[in-house]
Amino acid sequence: MNPFDRLPPVPAFDVTSAVAVDGKPLPLAQRSGAFGVPGGQDVSPDLTWSGAPAGTRSYAVTVFDADAPTMSGFWHWAVFDIPAAVTALPAGAGSGDGLPQGAVQLPNDARLPQYIGAAPPAGDGEHRYFITVHALDVEDLGVPAESTPAYLSFTMGGHTLARATVVATAETPAA
Repeated sequence: MNPFDRLPPVPAFDVTSAVAVDGKPLPLAQRSGAFGVPGGQDVSPDLTWSGAPAGTRSYAVTVFDADAPTMSGFWHWAVFDIPAAVTALPAGAGSGDGLPQGAVQLPNDARLPQYIGAAPPAGDGEHRYFITVHALDVEDLGVPAESTPAYLSFTMGGHTLARATVVATAETPAA
């Protein structure tokens, strides 16, 4: 299931990445060394977007594993209050380096305020990672920095003008 199917529909715009390609596996650098993936580096993917609608006043970027074996998926990254003039984030911005001034990075589901790479459980099959840029109609969402990505998602609901998504994958073979 696409997690956005449960939300009101909004227009799409474009997002690209040199490393996160729609329908393709994430490279090792975007996998999680912190969660024990050999060669994983927890480097957030580079993202470049265009075509957001008029009236966009800020952006948020989220990475969500819709296939995590939980009742609520797994949030790998959540950044918001990205100024509307920004249309790209460099690889590694999820470590805090490369985030634009004013952007707020929330703790992910591992409770770390950074990007945490893909690390599906061994033998759990292919997981989909929804890497999404959300175009918002406000400059400041007013979400506290210690909030959860789920709370951010809830708050963005009434402010989302459009979204751009790349769905990359990852799988850990059974031992």
